[in-house]
Amino acid sequence: MRWFTKLPPVLTFELSRFEFNQSLGQPEKIHNKLEFPQIIYMDRYLYSSKEIIQRKREETRKLRKQIAILQQKLERYMKYGSGPSRFPLPDMLQYVLEFASTKLPLVVPSAQDSQMMPAQSPAECCGLNEPLQQNSVLETESTENTEGAASTLINPPSQQELMSKLPQPSRLPAEMPECPAPRVVTEEEMSLVRTCLQRWRSEIEQDIQDLKDCITRINQSIGQMYGDPVLCQVPYRLHAVLVHEGQANAGHYWAYIYDQPRKNWLKYNDISVTESSWEELERDSYGGLKNASAYCLMYINDKLSHLVADDDDDDDAETGQFQKEVELLPPELQNYIQEDNWRLEQEVEEWEQEQSCKIPQIEPSATSESQDFTSESGPDQSSGCEHRIRSLSSEHARIAKDQTAQAIANTADAYEKNGVEAALYEVMLSPAMQGVILAIAKARQTFDRDGSEAGLVKAFHEEYSRLYLLAKETPTPHNDPRLQHVLIYFLQNTAPKQVVERTLLEQFADRNLSYDERSISIMQVARAKLKEIGPDDVNMEEYKKWHEDYSLFRKVSVYLLTGLELYQNRKYQEALTYLVYAYQSNTSLLMKGPNRGVDESLIALYRRKCLLKLNDMAAALFVSSAEVDVLEGINILNELIIPCMHLIINNDISKDDLDAIEIMRNRWCSYLGQEDMDANLQMKLGELLPRLLDCSAEVIILKEPPKIRPNSPYDLCSRFAAVMESIHGTAPLTVK
Repeated sequence: MRWFTKLPPVLTFELSRFEFNQSLGQPEKIHNKLEFPQIIYMDRYLYSSKEIIQRKREETRKLRKQIAILQQKLERYMKYGSGPSRFPLPDMLQYVLEFASTKLPLVVPSAQDSQMMPAQSPAECCGLNEPLQQNSVLETESTENTEGAASTLINPPSQQELMSKLPQPSRLPAEMPECPAPRVVTEEEMSLVRTCLQRWRSEIEQDIQDLKDCITRINQSIGQMYGDPVLCQVPYRLHAVLVHEGQANAGHYWAYIYDQPRKNWLKYNDISVTESSWEELERDSYGGLKNASAYCLMYINDKLSHLVADDDDDDDAETGQFQKEVELLPPELQNYIQEDNWRLEQEVEEWEQEQSCKIPQIEPSATSESQDFTSESGPDQSSGCEHRIRSLSSEHARIAKDQTAQAIANTADAYEKNGVEAALYEVMLSPAMQGVILAIAKARQTFDRDGSEAGLVKAFHEEYSRLYLLAKETPTPHNDPRLQHVLIYFLQNTAPKQVVERTLLEQFADRNLSYDERSISIMQVARAKLKEIGPDDVNMEEYKKWHEDYSLFRKVSVYLLTGLELYQNRKYQEALTYLVYAYQSNTSLLMKGPNRGVDESLIALYRRKCLLKLNDMAAALFVSSAEVDVLEGINILNELIIPCMHLIINNDISKDDLDAIEIMRNRWCSYLGQEDMDANLQMKLGELLPRLLDCSAEVIILKEPPKIRPNSPYDLCSRFAAVMESIHGTAPLTVK
């Protein structure tokens, strides 16, 4: 049993509202009703309440056991009987009493009935002599059985005699009463039966009511078990409810969020925000009535007032509180939050740029189509293009400075106390961010003497010099400096000077570099410089292509590292897909220059190893003769091996790749004509071999690998070093 030692400020409950219907082969939504309170107390799950909760759980277990026993007793009353059909015992006693109280109606026979029916004695009418007649018949049969056996065989009885011996009904069906009733009952008998049945029924009903009352009291005790004030110290209040209306394959979403200042619920439905109520939330969220139901609940700690801002003046205090809570998290979670914040800022910036670029489409006239762009329309269109291009370059600037404002604030604090070297020692920053801070620190005297613009120029040259020296260093097998900074990639590939300078200027214009007045001034000057750069100063199309190439280089590096990690974990199918895509994208980069991509021979080597491993696996599955294994082996061939072989052969193929393909082909050709192979397998082999041997007969499409979250330069560099060290056999692969 696990206990919480500390609770988060926000609790999120995901309700399972979907299940897969095996018979229909499709998902279905669960519309069952589920109620939830506005306040829940989490004391019962805390380690500090462990002892008292364990005692109460034991008491609850005993009470539930008592309820089970009482339910069994109650069921014996409510499902009474020994046959397949069971009924409530009070109802059965009532039915017997009603039967006993029913009287036969008086029927006067007509004259015609009197003539047709023979005269019968009262005993015969009541059927009282039937047992006597039956007994006499039995006695006659028993005494004359032996004597009349022979005579019966010689002189068989007539049909009329046989019919006379059958038992005759005492009444005709038409004369039976409409309702069941006793034929003869005396007043004394009736009084006795009525008295007993009524008394028994009252006793049974009292017993049933006592059982129900006892069960109700025990349930109330269980419900109040955790209502102790000691266990109501950690309240969480419902803050948001996410609702889905529809089925598993389609529907509509909206949310209810509690407005703390106004003390009411708001309904967020697309672009519409309206006031709501708890009654409406219940109706839409509990489920069971219609196709709408809640699928996610969010509770917040009711004692943490800073989680819900009551006033705009509290924004700074709220931000400071959040920053303190982030600092308490492990470094891995802090990095995750920083990257997530970065992605959110990137999405907001891209959205704002898209909105600013949206211009109403006007139907062009014949004259306007033939005219060139005027001087008035030119700047607007170039500005829109510039926004799109800067989006990618800004992303690289942010990638180079993956540290957030909080990390820089910590650096600034250490810097003010002990200088820049101590600041860089206190906070782990990426190499690019260290370079920016060092450059600004070295420009301090220039800034103080000549102003912010001169400080920017000095810091700019300092950082450029540092990156230039890094670009000239000889790379090692375990280190690729191009992953650290986009400008190292540009310098190693002799990018135009205007592209390099604008990219570096964007790095100094980032708003995260605002940890003191000097940095803020330099940032503002850098932003102003960026606005002064026009289309004539920098070829924006060329600028865009350089940044696209660096994005592709990073993608190739991530695909290569992922493929190598999967290969070493023996996940050859997933590894091959990443390596094939890395090779194809890398080829397009290497066509522009030898330093544009990664080592082609490394990708080809492990792509070849994956192919051989998968070919052995597919062949072993194929010859196993098990239907499931055979199908799996054929799928590996059709979806991975054959498409990859076609891609290799249709490009410039190396001798090593050609030898590997021949080995794979020979493996499958060796199965032809084997006597111990099933005829069905031989037929399937005949269908596969033409595709294996002829790689020009069809168009091959390989599935794209899953998308991968972008890594920061620090993570990517350390990951690259770990993978390279591992594949060279010096250490096992351990990458976080």
